[in-house]
Amino acid sequence: MKFVYSFNEGSKDMRSLLGGKGANLAEMTKIGLPVPFGFTVTTEACNKYYEENKTIADEIVDEIHEKMAELENVTGKKFGDTENPLLVSVRSGSVFSMPGMMDTILNLGLNDETVITLSNLTDNERFAYDSYRRFIQMFGDVVMEIPKSEFDAIFDGQKEKAGAEFDVDLTAEDLKAVIVEYKALVKKFMGREFPQEPGEQLMEAIQAVFRSWNNDRAILYRKLNNISDKLGTAVNVQAMVFGNMGDTSGTGVAFTRNPATGENALFGEFLVNAQGEDVVAGIRTPKPIKEMAVSFPDVYKDFERIADVLEKHYKDMQDMEFTVERNKLYMLQTRAAKRTAVSAVKIAVDMVGEDLISKETAVSRIDPNQIDQLLHPNFDEKAEAEAEVLAKGLPASPGAATGRIYFTASDAEAAVANGEKAILVRQETSPEDLAGMVAAEGILTARGGMTSHAAVVARGMGKCCVAGCSEIAVSESEKTLTIKDDVYKEGDYVSLNGSKGIVYKGEIKTVAPEFSGDFGTVMSWADEIRSLKVRANADNPRDAKQAVEFGAQGIGLCRTEHMFFEEERIPAIRQMIMAETEEERRAALAKLLPFQKSDFKAIYEVMEDKPVTIRLLDPPLHEFLPHTEEDTRELAEQTGISYAKLSQIAEELSEFNPMLGHRGCRLAVTYPEIAEMQTRAIIEAAVEVKQEKGFDIIPEIMIPLVGMESEIADVKATVEKTIGTCLGEYGVEMEYLIGTMIEVPRAALTAGSIAKEAEFFSFGTNDLTQMTFGFSRDDTGKMIKEYMDKGILADDPFQTIDQEGVGSLMEHAVKQGKQTRPNIKLGICGEHGGDPRSIEFCHKIGLHYVSCSPFRVPIARIAAAQAAIKEKIAD
Repeated sequence: MKFVYSFNEGSKDMRSLLGGKGANLAEMTKIGLPVPFGFTVTTEACNKYYEENKTIADEIVDEIHEKMAELENVTGKKFGDTENPLLVSVRSGSVFSMPGMMDTILNLGLNDETVITLSNLTDNERFAYDSYRRFIQMFGDVVMEIPKSEFDAIFDGQKEKAGAEFDVDLTAEDLKAVIVEYKALVKKFMGREFPQEPGEQLMEAIQAVFRSWNNDRAILYRKLNNISDKLGTAVNVQAMVFGNMGDTSGTGVAFTRNPATGENALFGEFLVNAQGEDVVAGIRTPKPIKEMAVSFPDVYKDFERIADVLEKHYKDMQDMEFTVERNKLYMLQTRAAKRTAVSAVKIAVDMVGEDLISKETAVSRIDPNQIDQLLHPNFDEKAEAEAEVLAKGLPASPGAATGRIYFTASDAEAAVANGEKAILVRQETSPEDLAGMVAAEGILTARGGMTSHAAVVARGMGKCCVAGCSEIAVSESEKTLTIKDDVYKEGDYVSLNGSKGIVYKGEIKTVAPEFSGDFGTVMSWADEIRSLKVRANADNPRDAKQAVEFGAQGIGLCRTEHMFFEEERIPAIRQMIMAETEEERRAALAKLLPFQKSDFKAIYEVMEDKPVTIRLLDPPLHEFLPHTEEDTRELAEQTGISYAKLSQIAEELSEFNPMLGHRGCRLAVTYPEIAEMQTRAIIEAAVEVKQEKGFDIIPEIMIPLVGMESEIADVKATVEKTIGTCLGEYGVEMEYLIGTMIEVPRAALTAGSIAKEAEFFSFGTNDLTQMTFGFSRDDTGKMIKEYMDKGILADDPFQTIDQEGVGSLMEHAVKQGKQTRPNIKLGICGEHGGDPRSIEFCHKIGLHYVSCSPFRVPIARIAAAQAAIKEKIAD
């Protein structure tokens, strides 16, 4: 097996082996772009490193030495030479883009001798020692794991001593003083001198990049983005080019289109006399890419041409890193760019219009979870106009956020865990802040540009971000935010408009979003492509209306119990529960009938001809009784029943494990009058709306928690008898369906016999997951997190269907159900119905629809289309 490839040996199709960065460097080399030569140590080498107990195998070391010799031959320089030294960068490159999560080392090969040579060769002493101090800091941080803050303290101390405002104001002598202190710091932490032998530096750096695959922030990023821990990272070793050689040099990051808005124009930033870390880390505020036309006019024309070549070659928006060394352009990276949901939708539509991609490709490029960004509120225009503007920064990631300010990632996390909304305020963010950025509503930084860490990560997550806000002063030690003469402390409220880059004082009211024409276009393409229908879980007309606006094709779950908790209804349901005879129960149910009927009528009117599945009462009855002594005594006064009697009833109804107790179809078996009342409400509402509005309504009645054919047969007999009576009273005929939720493992295993009675199955995957695992979703949250942290579980089974266990039961039930009843209707109504990976599984096993919360309907529409596209490609 080969473990190391030169850039001229690979291509973009070797991504799984070379990682994204290595594959794209090879592709750019192949199509003739100016890429500094180098080689890639593969992801397989990384995995072997872990298999060999964190040791690089001898055969891999030999291959690295061979490729270093080739690199020396191509560049005409020699590694470690004191006359013409070769310097390299060592950079990570995972299969899937993980910006800022793993490590990079620049200027490797410098030591006390080669730095003098570099100074003489370039006739630029300041540049040489600036490169050396950067190398020691990066190597010390990444390889030796000395806290970066220790190096920063030395560097900032020297700036203060020299009266330097910016890094570039330090002289060569200042930088030499910094290097002396850096080396002393290394000796203090490591008990040894900073390594001077370039071969030793290289091998230690490659191992450090392999190790960074499993640093905390990389693990968290993979977890958030469903990236496998088993892929490993490649390592790219590349000849150095220098953007810090003075005013004829520079570095930058750019996108072929605007990643925030999708505008078809070059977007990015650059810095003169800098290395790449200065741009992405937000250490200096860079200049817009357009100004490069002034600083480097010929280079800028070349860069525009290359950007156009790359976008047309990859047929996607590109995120590019480049360096200018003495007025010569070098490309260091290209990759598919992270983008906001707004941008993703616009770019997809525009590229179809430009004949670059097909509709299928456009839909497949939309991250379904990212659509969520488009479905949440923005600031109310009037409220925003009246709000006090505190400061303006860069509109780094669009959206609106309001919350209390916190100055560390851990404090923001803790605040959110306590139910607060947090705004994370930092000088600039770093990869270590990822968990806090995930938790926060929005991010505000004093430094950094549109391509800084804060901006790039926030856009990828759909978080509102205002970056490079130079009008603010952040003291992370004192936990204060100073704007002009005003000081804001931890816990004070601010609001951010990431689309405008504005910071406001206090909280601002939000409003529902409006969808652009591009969004509607993409959704219409998704609807053309998908075969899986999308319904919504909705219990009231408001949610039903929202679902229809988002494109729902029906209601897959209407939970009738939610209708009983309203203030005017709860007395009747409690009267029914406390009844000691069937006659008393029927009297109480008669009071509930008009409420249920009016609710169903209102929902039918909203849904018109679309199907509506209504589930009969599911939770145990004790849930409707008061839970405190105070509330019980209040109920006693209202009903005239003694406190002692009420307490006795509550005690009789209480269950050790109510999730497995007297609920679902068991209520209808025990008290058929409850099922009678609900069936009458459903049918009468359907008949009256059909007569009044002319809608073709086919009621779907769902019997919950069935585990046996005999159970559903018993309840179905009650339901059908009631339907017959109702339709007879109205003198009409009406189609209807009676089905069940498959949420008990026994029901899935015996689905063939249950299908004799059920005309449809709807998988209640919340309960099916609980019962299959023996987990309580209300009690095992912390435990499941531990399981995921330890790799026992790859995913939370309550968020993504466990295909091996729960999924096998579903697949068996589908197969058995179809054998008994070939035209059986099959759906899912658990929370998994809005999860893209679960939707793909539902498509694969042959369900007809998924049902999810209204706000996840657009996500489900896109995910269902992508499932169809994947199946088509596989076939």
